[in-house]
Amino acid sequence: MMKVHKAGIGTINYATAVLAALILISWFFIPEQSIKFGILAAAAVVYFLIIQFFRYPQRTVSPNDKAILSPADGKICVIKETVENEYLKTKCLQVSIFMSPTNVHINWVPIPGIITYMKHKDGEFYAAFKDKSAEENERTTTAVRINDGREIVMSQVAGAMARRIINYVKVGDAVDQATELGFIRFGSRVDLYLPLDTKLQVKLNDKVKGSQTIIGKI
Repeated sequence: MMKVHKAGIGTINYATAVLAALILISWFFIPEQSIKFGILAAAAVVYFLIIQFFRYPQRTVSPNDKAILSPADGKICVIKETVENEYLKTKCLQVSIFMSPTNVHINWVPIPGIITYMKHKDGEFYAAFKDKSAEENERTTTAVRINDGREIVMSQVAGAMARRIINYVKVGDAVDQATELGFIRFGSRVDLYLPLDTKLQVKLNDKVKGSQTIIGKI
């Protein structure tokens, strides 16, 4: 049986109520059978897609404090040197993961450490695969201080469809790679800002799996 993530309980309850209402309306007020079953079939497909979006896969995480694990399911859409302007104020290696609506949208902490920074910023809702979304879209930025004292930054970026970023950690929390950072609803991306000497294990357009794929090694 498919397990559903807690981030989707409210949405699924609402969708269930709408589906039940459509069934009742179709049954009692639409005499034409083809129209009735067409409406119900379309509603059932949408309902199934919502359930799929909030699916909660059971994964075994292998802790490794030298490896940066992917914080999300998706595809590598950006690899470049850049300056992380919000918190670190220094040159970093940016690795971005685009999450389509069909991906699992849970976000995991990529490396063990202590949460040292977290801030939400309101913004636009450009398509998440566009470069300007990293600076201009609504996002939540989180920093983790690792064992050697350096910090890694993650930015959860809302996309054209995403309208809510949910977080489950706070500043001061001790976290590991099995810790859920949060959840983004309906299509988005996660940007990682890593030390320049990180030895990357991925390349552009690679598909990655959250809490499983090694992005790079410290």
